[in-house]
Amino acid sequence: MSALRRLCENIVNSPYVSRWVVLGIDSVASAVATGIVYLTIGFFIRSSAPAMTYGCILLSSFAVSTGIFLLCGTYKGIIRHTTMREVWRIFLAVVLKSAVLLGVLCLLRSVFRMTLDARKIAIGEMLDIMFSLFMLVTLRAVLISIYGLFMDSVKRATKRVLIYGEDNESISLASYLANSKYAEYRVIGYVVLGTKIKRLQLSGLPVYTIDSYAYFNEVIRKKGVNAIVFPDQKSALEEKGRLIDYCIKEHINVYLLPQLGKVSDPRNITAHIRKIGVEELLGREEITVNMGEIQQFLSGKVVLVTGAAGSIGSELCRLISGFDIGQLLLLDNAETPLYNIQQELTDRAHRNGTFDPEAFERKYKFLIADVRNRARIEALFDHYRPQIIFHAAAYKHVPMMEWNPCEAVNVNVMGTRIVADAAVKIGTEKMIMISTDKAVNPTNVMGASKRIAEIYVQSLSRAIMSGEHEGRTKFVTTRFGNVLGSNGSVILRFREQIKAGGPVTVTHKDIIRYFMTIPEACRLVLEAATMGEGYEIFVFDMGEPVRIARLAENMISLAGFKPGEEIQIEYTGLRPGEKLYEELLNCQEHIIPTANKKISVAKVKEYKYTEVVSQLTELKAHAKVAQTMETVRIMKEIVPEFKSQNSVYSVLDDGGEVKAAV
Repeated sequence: MSALRRLCENIVNSPYVSRWVVLGIDSVASAVATGIVYLTIGFFIRSSAPAMTYGCILLSSFAVSTGIFLLCGTYKGIIRHTTMREVWRIFLAVVLKSAVLLGVLCLLRSVFRMTLDARKIAIGEMLDIMFSLFMLVTLRAVLISIYGLFMDSVKRATKRVLIYGEDNESISLASYLANSKYAEYRVIGYVVLGTKIKRLQLSGLPVYTIDSYAYFNEVIRKKGVNAIVFPDQKSALEEKGRLIDYCIKEHINVYLLPQLGKVSDPRNITAHIRKIGVEELLGREEITVNMGEIQQFLSGKVVLVTGAAGSIGSELCRLISGFDIGQLLLLDNAETPLYNIQQELTDRAHRNGTFDPEAFERKYKFLIADVRNRARIEALFDHYRPQIIFHAAAYKHVPMMEWNPCEAVNVNVMGTRIVADAAVKIGTEKMIMISTDKAVNPTNVMGASKRIAEIYVQSLSRAIMSGEHEGRTKFVTTRFGNVLGSNGSVILRFREQIKAGGPVTVTHKDIIRYFMTIPEACRLVLEAATMGEGYEIFVFDMGEPVRIARLAENMISLAGFKPGEEIQIEYTGLRPGEKLYEELLNCQEHIIPTANKKISVAKVKEYKYTEVVSQLTELKAHAKVAQTMETVRIMKEIVPEFKSQNSVYSVLDDGGEVKAAV
């Protein structure tokens, strides 16, 4: 018994049968079918022929079949993945074979004067088409059934799964999963959404049309379903509203598989399956940008990215490196993260087969520098002469900046000013500043510091455009909300807490946030950079806001746990400076649409450059000597809508006295 099992395992785990073996089997089967047809005809019409005649028929059929099957490529398909497309190819090959064989037999009859009349040949070839097709298709069906028995005897499937969809992609996925070399999944059917339950079958498996949560629950319970597999991300997003929510409620795993064309080894397709991530649950439309315009904008330019080792900065560098630029300058003050992005770009060049050490060093420059160091920034700018600057360097974490407001001013405000001034000094064409939705009606120091940075670059840009300030640099600001997977992101924290067994901490049960993935945010930044004419604040469409408590519940469920039972959710209270919801525009602003429906221009209050410089001079003086309360007080003067929440600085909004520096 063990020997038989080992034989089954060898058959299941062996590579595909040689195509030449398949060709030989098909040719023999086709020749046998022809022979049977002519023997049968001879029997029924009581017309016998010498054995040599039947031998010639068999040899001719084998030779013609081999040639035609080679020509049509019927032997190239994987038998256990045979579909209607392969059956049609076989049918056409059989018709062509019979037509050629008809001519060959007629030629043999006339040349060798074989005792084979034309009527028998004509009847024979018409029947040969049907019987040969029957033989070849039946042979494949038998082999598929035998293979299925082998798989059932060997596989120890641990997951009973349903495949989403009823199209060719879904059918192919089910076939690959059923026959995968290391399969741990047993496909028990297909699932689709609909308004009426239908009793259908597809490839011998039932199709469950889900019309309600109750019926979904019934199918899951009766069939013992462990997971649903989606053939691609797009289909998963389309059904996010119902089917995935049903899975989350029932703690059913949701798996995702990239397009089959992107799977490197179909025999090990299970290695490509992954659990659906929270990123796919946002239901956002795919972001499309005009890559041609971006290429034209960046072509041949020297491009600088500050904060190049951060979440947004590093993704910008990845995208920009794919364009035909002159040089990419990656600037950051964090040594190890900058080294990591350098290694990543090097490895990518190796994988693409384009790595040339000298060319790489010319194209990429990795610069350790602090945006607070004016002398260092000006020296670098003077040496490399960047034409396009993406300014992503900033302190972004709300609680940390609430505890360290002077550092928020030094980096977010003064650092931006130093970069902007250096850009103007060398004649940079355009600088794009990365801002945040927290700059709108700010309730915390971080948001206020970014709003002041916005005010400075806008006022400087307008001063240049009006001739009040010498220069030609255009300044563009992009404003968006939270990005998934960024350093310090709530998503990463939740994952760590779930991995540790909980609890998952949420500040407030009603808190909501806007989310965007890092790649789509960076693509929109590049698009806004191409369309900006100077002084604009571009606002990105962040989609629908997400309730953080629901996000935590979904992440716990997707990890295979029950929220509130196996992993608890604890509410810790709003942190200093945190508000329940974020805004992309304040009440005095309005937006103007652009050619890209995902990007709008915010019309905001204008500030006079000389007045802003005067206020920043005073702000810098207090921040430099760590006079915390005075620093925050001046920030509130510059940004009157800055009202602190849940913060020690709320006293400044109530007319309280400024206390000693912290």
